Amino acid sequence: MKQGNDFFTDVYDVVRQIPPGRATSYGAIAAYLGSKRGARMVGWAMSSGYTEHGLPAHRVVNKQGELSARHLFETPTIMQERLESEGVEVEDGRIQHWEKYFWDPEKELG
Repeated sequence: MKQGNDFFTDVYDVVRQIPPGRATSYGAIAAYLGSKRGARMVGWAMSSGYTEHGLPAHRVVNKQGELSARHLFETPTIMQERLESEGVEVEDGRIQHWEKYFWDPEKELG
């Protein structure tokens, strides 16, 4: 678990570590930060960070692999386009084979 003074900054630090071609969920980030029920708080942090330079926000989806925040990007297709450009299979607004692409910060970052 990693936790600093500012939850939003901590969320962004985790998001920056998601490798290309992988994605994680709001809940997985929250659990890693010690707030197992904090998925909504991660969502709030991300809603403020979708335009932050260098933040791969397109790699954060809901727990079913749905691109639930696609409406927050410049266009509703950008999120899918960015994921697909990294080799992630997306169909009907959902990552296909979610378990294949899921990146768990608790396992990956310890």
